[in-house]
Amino acid sequence: MINIDPSIFKSYDIRGIYPDQINKEVAYRFGRAYGEFLKEENKKDQSTIIVSRDMRLSGGEIHQSLVEGLMDQGVNVVDIGLASTPTMYFAVAYYGYDGGIQVTASHNPKEYNGFKISFNGKYNAYGDDILKFKNIIKKAEFVKGSGTIRNEDIKARYVDFIFESIRFGDKKLTVAVDAGNGSAAVIINDVIKRANHNFFKLYTTSEPDFPNHHPDPSVVENMADLRNMVITNKCDVGFAYDGDADRIGMVDELGNIVSPDEIMIIIIRDILPKLRDKRILYDVKCSKSLEDEIKVLGGIPVLSRTGNSYLRAAIYNERILFGGELSGHLFFNDKFEGYDDGIYASLRIMEILSHTDKTISQLLEGISKYYSTPEIKIAVLETNKFAIVEKIKAYATTMNYSFIDIDGCKIIWDDAFALVRASNTGPDLTVRFEAKTEERLQAINEEFITLINKIKSLS
Repeated sequence: MINIDPSIFKSYDIRGIYPDQINKEVAYRFGRAYGEFLKEENKKDQSTIIVSRDMRLSGGEIHQSLVEGLMDQGVNVVDIGLASTPTMYFAVAYYGYDGGIQVTASHNPKEYNGFKISFNGKYNAYGDDILKFKNIIKKAEFVKGSGTIRNEDIKARYVDFIFESIRFGDKKLTVAVDAGNGSAAVIINDVIKRANHNFFKLYTTSEPDFPNHHPDPSVVENMADLRNMVITNKCDVGFAYDGDADRIGMVDELGNIVSPDEIMIIIIRDILPKLRDKRILYDVKCSKSLEDEIKVLGGIPVLSRTGNSYLRAAIYNERILFGGELSGHLFFNDKFEGYDDGIYASLRIMEILSHTDKTISQLLEGISKYYSTPEIKIAVLETNKFAIVEKIKAYATTMNYSFIDIDGCKIIWDDAFALVRASNTGPDLTVRFEAKTEERLQAINEEFITLINKIKSLS
């Protein structure tokens, strides 16, 4: 019996540091557990799933052990090899298989690895599902089976699919893309060739050490090279992707970073008039300017807790036609399959641009103005991050502040909000503040950062 660190079981995936937390033994046990889970859920002895991985150095070993565990549990494996997470989602849906697993740690540093777990290509494991895996692994009551494996190259079919719903206009675009040496690099050159616009490329080879910058477009420093490329080459837009290519980052024609909630505004201004169902899903971290714009356009704002698996489940179960979160996961369910795909999202933006003479910055004119902090991560212990959030709630109650607690504590005033939540992916608090004036923003920032530091010192 091996000891498995319980902290690897996150809210919507399994993730940890290699080899201390995630290693071949853990991968094998998880493979067995996933197979057992499928038996219980699908009420059949043998299932077939897709398995793929990102470019990390530990990926080969973990991938192999995962497959061995799955096969020993009687699961038939279709191995699509090195691929983006959205390619795995597509493959599961395309073949109609029982699920899929991507070996990835997404945007985490290179020493991390883990598993994103898909069911039927429609939604991911999250919450109680992750706890079930944890409990099955702990019980270790496995009955040996005999699964099969075959290799499949799905890349060309995936590229065909993401272009099926795209209808570019007559305007020829100049576009910069930064694949960040991540999983997007596996597919982006084929996408560029198919798109037939003018492209400037950065870091479009897959490199496990991420030699140029960390593949996380939500961090400003990681966007510097893309911004310079856009400005130097007078591009219409620039796109960046995270490590497994399910998130998008964007800069406008002036090299300014466009936040994902602003990207959502550009999209809903284009698609809301065409949608029969006017609900738009967004997470608690998004700016109130997005909520304001949804209402102005006649839409219905639907607030969600943060986490791509939670939003994706809502998109699928409630048949919402578009949604997104501040981290850059965007979910198109109007003429696409509802899952988060950074490359597809960039094609949708290009589609909008190709039908208008307006620039990205012009497409954002007239939105309500708020001042906000970036997403602030405050390092805390994994064991006490939720307790700190509970103390923030107690403070808000004492101060008679109105708040919602679907995900952490979001205190809401008429002119501002303060959000404090436990990170789903690491030993951090995620904090964000927003207000109508810079002075009000500074006051809220000081109030809650001081409070958090005080609580930390007493923990």
